[in-house]
Amino acid sequence: MDPAAVQTRYEDVCMELEVKPNPYIMKVLDKERDEQIMWELTENDPKDFMDMEMPGNNHLLTDKMLQDEDAYVLLKVLANNTYVTGLDMRYNQITDKGAEHIAELLKETCALKRLSLMCNDLGPEGGAIIANGLQLNETLQELKLNGNKIGNKGGMALAGVLQVNTALQSLDLGDTDQDTQSMIAFTTVLNYNSTLKALCMNRPLLFSQQEETTIHFAKMLKVNSTLTELHLQKCDIKDTGAERLSEMLVENIGLKYLDLACNKIRRDGAKYLSRVLMKNTPLEVLDLGHNCIEDDGAMDLSRALTDMNTNLHTLVITSNNIKAPGLCAIASAMENNPNFNSVFIWGNHHEEDACNAFHRLIEGGNLEPEKTDVKPYVVDGQVYLSELSHGLRRQYYWTPFYGPDVKNDKKI
Repeated sequence: MDPAAVQTRYEDVCMELEVKPNPYIMKVLDKERDEQIMWELTENDPKDFMDMEMPGNNHLLTDKMLQDEDAYVLLKVLANNTYVTGLDMRYNQITDKGAEHIAELLKETCALKRLSLMCNDLGPEGGAIIANGLQLNETLQELKLNGNKIGNKGGMALAGVLQVNTALQSLDLGDTDQDTQSMIAFTTVLNYNSTLKALCMNRPLLFSQQEETTIHFAKMLKVNSTLTELHLQKCDIKDTGAERLSEMLVENIGLKYLDLACNKIRRDGAKYLSRVLMKNTPLEVLDLGHNCIEDDGAMDLSRALTDMNTNLHTLVITSNNIKAPGLCAIASAMENNPNFNSVFIWGNHHEEDACNAFHRLIEGGNLEPEKTDVKPYVVDGQVYLSELSHGLRRQYYWTPFYGPDVKNDKKI
C-alpha cells in the first residue's frame, strides 16, 4: 500500500458515509504521496510505512481543525490498515466523543505505533475511553496526551492500563491536571511494569507541601530498571524531595534522562544530586533548569563531574542564579571531563570571568556550538555571551515523532 491507496480508501469511506472529504486530510495525503516519490528516488526502495501528520496549527495547509467526525472517518480508513504507523492529530478539536472513535481504532489497529492527541479537548471521560482502547492494543508504542485536561479519572485509568499493556513504551501526560492520587498510582504500577521507557508527568495539580509524590517516585526508581527517561517539571520538588530522589537514584540501574526543571531545588538539593553523579550511575542527562542552585550548587555538581563521573554528558542549569564562580567551575569540569560535552547556561549571571571561560571552551573545541545555548562575541576587547536557540530538547511540546528533530532530540 502507498499514500495514493490510502487516499483512495479515504475517498471511498467518505462516499459510503455521505460526507465531504476534509480538504486538509486530502492535502496531507497529497503531500505524503509526493514524499513517497522523493523517497523512492533517493532511497531506491519503496517506503513501507507512513505517518499521517495533521496538526491543527499547520496554517500552511489548513485554517480549520479536525473534528470528532474526522476521527470517525479515520477510524473507518485505518482500522485494518498496515501502512499507516503514525497518527499526529495535535492541536485539533477532538473531544470525548472523538475519543470513542480513537479508542475503537486502538482496539482494531494492527499497525499503529505512534499517536499524538496533544492539546485537543479531551476531558476525564475521554482519557478513560482512550485507556479502555489500550486495554486490548498490542502495537502502540508512543502516546502523547499532554495538554488535555483528563484529570485524576483519566490518569487513574491510564495507570491501570500499564498493569496489562505490554506495548506502550512512551507516555506523555504533562499538563493534564493529574493529582496526588493519580501520580502515586503511576509510581505504584511502575514498581512492576517492565515495558514503559519514557514518562512525562509535568505540571500536576498538587496542593500538599509534604512532597508525597516525589517520595513515591523516588521509591519507584529504586526498583524500576526499565524506565530510562522521566520528566517531573513543575512538581514542586524542594531540597527534601531532591534528597529522597538522590538516596534512591544511587541504586537505580536504568534511568538515563532526569528532568527536574522548574521546581524549587536550591543549593542543598543540588548537593544531594551531586552525590548521585559521584556514584557514576547510568544518568546521562540532568535537567535542573529554572531552579535556584546558585554558585554552591553548581560547584558541587562540577566537583562530581570533574573526577567521579564518566556517564553524564548533558547538564541543564539555565536560570539558576549562578554567577561567575559557579559557571567557571562548570567550565573547568568540561575541560577535565571529555564525556561531559553539553551544557546549557543561559539566564544566569554572565559576568566577565564566566564569559571568558566559555569562550575558551568553545574556541578550544571542548564545547561544540550545537551543544550549548550561548555564543561568545567580542566588543572592544571584552567577551560577551549571546543566546542561541538550541535547547536540550528543542521545542519540547512541539517536537514531533517524525522529521529531522527525531534524530537529534528523540529520547528512546
